[in-house]
Amino acid sequence: MTHEMRADTYGPPLDGDRGWRETATRYALLPLRIFLGVTFLYAGIDKLTDSAFMKDAGAGSIGDMMRAVRDSSALPALVDMSLESPVAFGYAMAFGELAVGIGTLIGLLTRLAALGGALISLSLWLTVSWAAEPYYYGNDLPYLMAWTPLLLAGAPLLSVDAALRSRRRQRAGNYR
Repeated sequence: MTHEMRADTYGPPLDGDRGWRETATRYALLPLRIFLGVTFLYAGIDKLTDSAFMKDAGAGSIGDMMRAVRDSSALPALVDMSLESPVAFGYAMAFGELAVGIGTLIGLLTRLAALGGALISLSLWLTVSWAAEPYYYGNDLPYLMAWTPLLLAGAPLLSVDAALRSRRRQRAGNYR
C-alpha cells in the first residue's frame, strides 16, 4: 500500500453545500486583502498629492498634526523622532503605505506587506489615535487587527505569491 501526502488542502466537494462552503473558505481573505490594499494605496496617494500635508507647518501639515498629538500619544519619543524631519517622515509614511497597498493587492510578498501594514497601523494607534476615548473610536486599532489574518495566512489564492509557489512546485516536480 502506497501513501502520499496531498499538496492541496481542499479536497473535492462531497456534495453541493460543502463545495460552496469550501469555496467560500478558500476565498475568505480576498475581500480583506482588497479592502486593505485599496485603503493603504489610497492613503499613500492622498498624502503624496495633498500639497498641505507634505509641509513642516501650516493647516493640514504633517508637522502640525504630529505636534498636536505629541503630548497625548503613548510614545511621545516616536512623535519626537518624526518631528526631527516631518516632511521626510511624511514621504516615508506615504511610500510605505503605497508599498503595502500594492503588495497586498497583487499578493506579492503578502506577509511582508501585511507586517508593514500592521506596523504602520500600530505606530498610528500609539501616536495619532491613542487619545481616542473610548479606545474603539480610534480607527487604527481595528486596522492593526485586520492585518493579522494576512500576516498569518498570506495570500494563498489570486496572488503573485501563489503563482510563484505553483511555478516552484512545477519545476521541482520536473527534476525528480
